[in-house]
Amino acid sequence: MSGRTSFAGKLRWWRAHRGVSQLALAGRAAISQRHLSFLELGRAAPSRDMVLRLAEALDVPLRQYNALLLAAGFAPAWRETELGAPELKQIASAVDYILGKQEPFPAVAVDRRWNLLKANAAAVRLVEFLVGPLPPGAPVNLADALVAPGVLRPFLTNWAEVVRYFVRSVEADAAADGSDETDALLARLLAYEGVRAAMREPLPEAASAPVLPMHFCKSDTALALFTTIATLGTPQDITAQELRVESFFPMDEATAKIFRGWAAKARGTRA
Repeated sequence: MSGRTSFAGKLRWWRAHRGVSQLALAGRAAISQRHLSFLELGRAAPSRDMVLRLAEALDVPLRQYNALLLAAGFAPAWRETELGAPELKQIASAVDYILGKQEPFPAVAVDRRWNLLKANAAAVRLVEFLVGPLPPGAPVNLADALVAPGVLRPFLTNWAEVVRYFVRSVEADAAADGSDETDALLARLLAYEGVRAAMREPLPEAASAPVLPMHFCKSDTALALFTTIATLGTPQDITAQELRVESFFPMDEATAKIFRGWAAKARGTRA
């Protein structure tokens, strides 16, 4: 949101971004259109309650709630807590529970920009099979890993189809949260070789499956997976709102058998 530093400017931008008229927004926030006009022109200063009402009416994410409050001269309303902090202990435990229950199939926890926060053992085994062990503690961005030329792309046989859907989802995120960070992620993904060409490819006339699978192939091993994404239903922390858990499921019994075999081998190695 570079260049939109004043509250009035941010309010105008969000209303235009959401495609809402002054009259409609005034009705949602239970204020007069004249008052809203004065706020957008900077001729009236909002109260803290007014900022919160307008942010709610515009369905602004918690991170941008804080940005609106700061622009209006108020303290932020929402915290951004590290997932490992004591305050999010129950959330982290719930994530660990989901990741553990997904075994022997992969699952990961990521933030809004697809930075990896947690992964179960099956996800680690999948990555190590495809690309080898990652450096301990190295930051991983799953969007870059999927879209960039040299990581997962060589092993994803339907890369163009998957990337088209994935980049569209990032576009939707950018439209929803209006943040510079998501815009930067989208621009970075679109800049990778072959992405814009993939986006221009025609959609299939009829889908052959209820979901688009990811087809990985390395040597003689073929894997077919689909994914689900879970979010928290009633977040009151920025980290909690931006948290996503993506779980991978086999599309066929052959894929399931491979993952079960990897898990059994890992248990035997530990023993």
